[in-house]
Amino acid sequence: MFDSNENDPISPALRALLELFSTELAEVRFPDMNGEVLDAAAEQVREQAEAVARAQAALESARQALQESQEALLQKGQRALAYARVFSEENAELAARLEGIHLPKPTRKGATGGVETVSAAQGNDENAPRRRGRPPKARAASGASLFTDGATPEALAAHAHQTGNGMLSEA
Repeated sequence: MFDSNENDPISPALRALLELFSTELAEVRFPDMNGEVLDAAAEQVREQAEAVARAQAALESARQALQESQEALLQKGQRALAYARVFSEENAELAARLEGIHLPKPTRKGATGGVETVSAAQGNDENAPRRRGRPPKARAASGASLFTDGATPEALAAHAHQTGNGMLSEA
């Protein structure tokens, strides 16, 4: 795992010394020190560095699992709080206690797989969720008359009188 010089846990100076004891000083023996002793110590350092890398990967995995568990608890807590608020409508004391509980906003997985907070941009229709139900009826522009199609109040009154569809008071 640490074969390249960039990821090697052994410093460049020690690597140079190891190289010397494996080439030019390979036959030289000092009391309790030679190339084999240095190679064994270097191998132990590399093994320990790999153990650290595995532990860091396991830690990252555990942190991710913790975050997912916390998110699941938050979602369940928000749902439970909403149910409890409906349940407490007739119990003022319980409702007051529930109003004191403020849970953070939920998060959701983004398209990139990372976690991002849910926040729709203000005034941005692209980010807003689709509205449910029937679309609202078209409303007349402000300042427009009820008789924008050309009918006058007098013509409408005459039509209502002829058809018997309503009574308009004569004022």
